[in-house]
Amino acid sequence: MSPRPRGFDLDKALDAAMDTFWDKGYAATSAQDLVDSTGLGRGSLYNTFDSKYGLFQAALKRYDTEWTTRLVTLLEEGDGPARDRIRTVLMSVVEEETAEHPAHRGCLVVNSAMELAGRDARVTQHVRDTFDRVTQALAVCVEQGVRDGSLPHAAEPPRDRALYLLNSMYGLRVLGKVSDRGDLAALVDRILPPAS
Repeated sequence: MSPRPRGFDLDKALDAAMDTFWDKGYAATSAQDLVDSTGLGRGSLYNTFDSKYGLFQAALKRYDTEWTTRLVTLLEEGDGPARDRIRTVLMSVVEEETAEHPAHRGCLVVNSAMELAGRDARVTQHVRDTFDRVTQALAVCVEQGVRDGSLPHAAEPPRDRALYLLNSMYGLRVLGKVSDRGDLAALVDRILPPAS
């Protein structure tokens, strides 16, 4: 017997749920918040996702589809020298995270890591997988940067440099909560010096 068709747009519902979890965090999001944001009844939500936790897992996957994939694609396949692509990613963090930005809500994966990683095995694995994926994309970009001359040669392997950049990127997200744009932009220039 084929499943009964849903009477709603799954992607639209996931986007609304993702935004709610992103704004409030997992623990502070109530079932009513999810009903209000998605416009769906509790029955529809629970029949589709089983639980608030199931919806949260689906929202994290949706975030990866929408945001992480965009980041990875920019790093690995974007136009221009590799250094410029990495700088674009770092500066996008600066623009998103400084106090002047209206959203100022961070990265859903980082927020989830801070709230749940280490206490929830599935979230911990999801965060680890996302970080690994971004690290790999950064390592590819570093290799391209050494080849195209936009990044300096260095003794450490590309993955080590990628981990440093990953740490810097998420560090900028934290500093952005309390720092102004000028300080963070100057820090990006120190994180990513020219090839000389």
